[in-house]
Amino acid sequence: MGVNSTLTPEVRTAKPPPQRRRRGVTERQRPLWLLTPGGVLMVLVILIPLVLALWISAIDLDQYTLRRWIEAPFIGLDNYVESVGSGLLHSVWISVSFAVLATVATVPIGIAAALVTQNPYRGRAIVRAVFLIPYVLPSFVVATVWRTMLQPDGIVNATLAKAGVDGGLWLSGPKSYWTLVLVEIWAAWPFIYLMALAALQSVDIEVHEASAVDGVTWWSKLRRVILPYLRGPVLLACLLATLNHINNFTLPFVLFGAPAPDDVNVMPMLVYVTSFQSLRFGLSAAMAVVSLILIAIPLFAYLRAVRLDVHEEGARR
Repeated sequence: MGVNSTLTPEVRTAKPPPQRRRRGVTERQRPLWLLTPGGVLMVLVILIPLVLALWISAIDLDQYTLRRWIEAPFIGLDNYVESVGSGLLHSVWISVSFAVLATVATVPIGIAAALVTQNPYRGRAIVRAVFLIPYVLPSFVVATVWRTMLQPDGIVNATLAKAGVDGGLWLSGPKSYWTLVLVEIWAAWPFIYLMALAALQSVDIEVHEASAVDGVTWWSKLRRVILPYLRGPVLLACLLATLNHINNFTLPFVLFGAPAPDDVNVMPMLVYVTSFQSLRFGLSAAMAVVSLILIAIPLFAYLRAVRLDVHEEGARR
């Protein structure tokens, strides 16, 4: 006879004693508690300053009302309306066009540099280190060096003069815009290079071997194998680079000074001059909010595109 057959019906049907509910944090709740320090920091560093910026943009805060800014007159959207006539649209156009040109130019340079340093060869480490020099230098150092070189009696004009070319003024007038674009390209292309190189390292070696066995040409391999692997990381790099170009304040500030020429009066420079030179804090806060909205548009577009790609890939599986 089995063991169960010797037990009485009462013993067989007896329920185990109820377990006491554990007090404290459950396993499902614990990750949320771990996010608390980061959440508090984001509230202090991002949310509270954003709310203050929105409030300041709706009041008439300047050097006369700064001491009692809580009692500054509420003017609603007047600062936003005034910002349109204060050169904001011109600065938006300069910032966006400058950022797009810099990004479009740095993408092929970065991808080409990544392809050059992908495969091992003698001296590759030195080449990689040289490629990273513009990226690791601080922005104010880059701007200071280029400002010195582009002076009327600087090394650039001296070199052009030997070739019979008059360089002219690089830091003022129409040339200042292209100066800003070229210096930004020189300083920013290694970021695209790093992102593209990281993506190339993720390509399976069997893919390269299969391409070699099939006799695929270098151009076909680049188009059909390498570039598809680079699509996601390069798109992310383009988004981050464009946002960084739009937000870049140090380079134009050191390169051209404040106030900057109209051709390079980007949004960060306009907000700085309006706030700390004109002392129109409410107006500058409205300009900063508009800048934040413009920056958020491509960010949300990218996040939506990534979300759609994830859903499509999940549906295929």
